[in-house]
Amino acid sequence: MATIAFLLNGAPQQCDVSPDTSILTLLREHLAQTGTKEGCASGDCGACTVAIGASTAGRQHFTSANACITPAHQLQGRHLVTVEGLSEKGFLHPAQEAMVKCHGSQCGFCTPGIVMSLFTLHNNLTQRPAPLTPERLEAALGGNLCRCTGYRPIRDAALSMNDAPYQRPQWFDAPLPASENEAQVIDLAGTTAFFAQPTSLAALTQLRQAAPQARLVAGGTDLWLESTQRLASLDQLIDVSRVAELLTIEEATFESQTGWWVGAGVTYTQLEPLFDAHLPAFAHLLHRLGSEQIRNRGTLGGNIANASPIGDTPPVLLALDAQVEIASVNGKRCLTLEDFFLDYKKTALAADEVVSRIFIPRLPESHQLRVWKLSKRREDDISAVLGAFSYRLEQGVLHDVRIAFGGMAATPKRAKAAEAILEGSAITADAFRAAQLALDEDFQPMSDVRGSQHYRQQAAKNLFERLYLSLSAPDHEVMLHAYAH
Repeated sequence: MATIAFLLNGAPQQCDVSPDTSILTLLREHLAQTGTKEGCASGDCGACTVAIGASTAGRQHFTSANACITPAHQLQGRHLVTVEGLSEKGFLHPAQEAMVKCHGSQCGFCTPGIVMSLFTLHNNLTQRPAPLTPERLEAALGGNLCRCTGYRPIRDAALSMNDAPYQRPQWFDAPLPASENEAQVIDLAGTTAFFAQPTSLAALTQLRQAAPQARLVAGGTDLWLESTQRLASLDQLIDVSRVAELLTIEEATFESQTGWWVGAGVTYTQLEPLFDAHLPAFAHLLHRLGSEQIRNRGTLGGNIANASPIGDTPPVLLALDAQVEIASVNGKRCLTLEDFFLDYKKTALAADEVVSRIFIPRLPESHQLRVWKLSKRREDDISAVLGAFSYRLEQGVLHDVRIAFGGMAATPKRAKAAEAILEGSAITADAFRAAQLALDEDFQPMSDVRGSQHYRQQAAKNLFERLYLSLSAPDHEVMLHAYAH
């Protein structure tokens, strides 16, 4: 057990819970706050959505999160807001009031999570006024499922909640408890449960050396499924979400390439402005990478270190020729992403090492990047196949071709035989047909619940066909954009 000091709806709390306690379990079983519901226990349905606040420029900024897969100990020094805390002096929050007026609730099970997503949207619009575009509304509510009401009244509530007068309660900006939690006794024999929360890379690597058997947790969006779905014990955890060096984005030059060092703990939400400005195809992919609750928590380093063959970002990073920086008490070393992935869920990380940063090269203006994800649902779903294509087109000839796929092998992997055929080739049907055939040499995908081997092979070849058609007729969209990216 370890103590967590945090605010709950403005009131100071101190709780002693085990390392594998989620925020949802903390609320319902330890604090008797049952407004937050458990739906899927996997971060898909949004019924358990809560808001987590951290201080930014003297004011608290709230982001939505799935309480079912967020470690409770990460609330240390934070402000947790739940549906019970939104009303003030008998008056409903505008999100609640709008849901009532627009008949946005039926059975009510999913309603608390929807209200909390609307709360964070309302809070962000209040702090940084901006038009509520359909895209922003879709992003805010994309992680909340409603099985019986239908989404029209919920959408109406979202669009009307700013009409209600509202004064931000003072307790929203109550002083947060101290967040330092680095002092931790580690049992080298590996028998003591602990949750360690270092704030520096040096402290993190020392903990990693002392407890190589411990699990690293950042956003927890994948790791925590081992607890909720497999009922596995997560009793020794090292939280990397407060390590200062892992939370930065720096423009730099590395090995004669300009680009950005992205800390392994940077979330997808924090990456969006960078990608919007410099890698729009990558930014668009992020919109399909989970829900806003997931993007607020999931990290680039976690997606890489997890080494899933269907992780969304590794194929794009492979196409961009990204590098991974690895740290330990003995120093740092860099690997290409190709050398980092060894086999299914296996990486080049030693037991005492951690991923510290990722170098993403700047895409030259002469180069283009295309990223296409295939999944059963358009959003908030895992890839069946994901293809990333980087190339330079000069006088109708392809150069600097880099192509990578997820879902086609035991690891994210480049299609080197297909690359070799397209390199220096004109845009012809014959060249792309040969590249399609070369995919059979590059990949022998497996069959699983997301797609058979035949489906994956054919789907990957179809992405080559789409690239050919796009290059042949650059002024025409090959498929409806909403369902084709």
